[in-house]
Amino acid sequence: MANELIKSFRALRPKPSMAQEVIAPPYDVINAREASDLAKGRPNSFLHISRPEIDLEKNIQYNDPSVYETGKQNLRKMIEDDVLIEDAEDMIYLYEMIDNDIHQLGIAAVSSVEAYEENLIKRHEFTKPDKELDRVNNISSLNAQTGPVLLTYRDNEKLSSLLEMISDRESPIYDVKSIDGISHRIYQVNQSEEQREILNLINSMDALFIADGHHRSAAAAVVKKNRQAKNSQHTGQESYNYFLTVSFPESQMKILDYNRLIKNTHGLSMDEILAKLGDNFEVKKVEHAFKPSNRNHFGMYTDHQWYALKLKHSITAGDPVEKLDVAMLHNLILEPIFKIGDERTDPNIDFVGGARGMEGLELRVDSNKMDFAFSLYPTPIEALIEVASAGMIMPPKSTWFEPKLVDGLLSHKICLLYTSPSPRDQRGSRMAACA
Repeated sequence: MANELIKSFRALRPKPSMAQEVIAPPYDVINAREASDLAKGRPNSFLHISRPEIDLEKNIQYNDPSVYETGKQNLRKMIEDDVLIEDAEDMIYLYEMIDNDIHQLGIAAVSSVEAYEENLIKRHEFTKPDKELDRVNNISSLNAQTGPVLLTYRDNEKLSSLLEMISDRESPIYDVKSIDGISHRIYQVNQSEEQREILNLINSMDALFIADGHHRSAAAAVVKKNRQAKNSQHTGQESYNYFLTVSFPESQMKILDYNRLIKNTHGLSMDEILAKLGDNFEVKKVEHAFKPSNRNHFGMYTDHQWYALKLKHSITAGDPVEKLDVAMLHNLILEPIFKIGDERTDPNIDFVGGARGMEGLELRVDSNKMDFAFSLYPTPIEALIEVASAGMIMPPKSTWFEPKLVDGLLSHKICLLYTSPSPRDQRGSRMAACA
């Protein structure tokens, strides 16, 4: 049994004067074209590591072996050029995000793969094999986890007070702004007593919950298994036994809607679709984009027209998954009317995060790339925790968390084993020998 959920680590991080130049959006919220545009004129942007295809020929596949090799070389260069530096000692870090209506203060650390495997770090989504393999290849090539997994935990007043005290007292080592205007601050917890208290408070919890980053978590487990098999002296303390995480209390988490796009009506006319919808929903034409403000309400857009859908009968099932709006949409609309089976693999469905707004849905339908769009009410964080605690799985793309963590501020080197300090290492740190 795992006896810890998180531990301290030595972060690979930007030289403070270069942090603003380095930071980048998470690899999976922008496409290659957007990444290329953001990285123009920015040779030290972390996008050269997280989306290295931008440095290769146009239209190269994201999983081409040369992409992983290019990312590896770009990371190595940024280390050699002292753009990225590694802390000499294991540390706990605080991660703070601030905007007009946002204040999140949490813990950046590494989490136990064993705890994840034993479902003490609980998941709520299945992964897609191709995307999981991509993260395995990415981590294996880089010998590093460069995108933190977002975790949440049940509110703990003592822990929140301690984190606030530290952030009020200490000056951040970074205070940078992402492209959406959010301030991202990193603090080092320098006092060993406070580090121990944070670790004790987290590690005494029953569980942590994955909010965002299921593919990175699953990939970390695969990489651990692969490297353990190669290490005849495996102890469980090697860096590959842990993965990079940032954890916030549940009351600070903000979930946006995660909307659906459908292609292919299977020959059904609009009148037939509306008739089928009428079995379970009150259907009403509306003049403007319909963004649901309550559970059991949905918006539908097609042929330049929005509809408001209201469920006629409440779902009273005891199953926490069946009560989710994303499950209702699937069970009452997507599967019976549009013949959508597995949302993870069906080519006739796509997903748009709420950050892109209703305009993002309209654009895809108006361009004739998709036929229908459905807008949803955001999944509450309490529902996520209820589902995960029950050991159940949500439908794919049930949650879109905002604001997003940035890539580049903190990375975690994962290696086969640790070696003794080199005499040339004046800082006395244990430099990892990466296989």
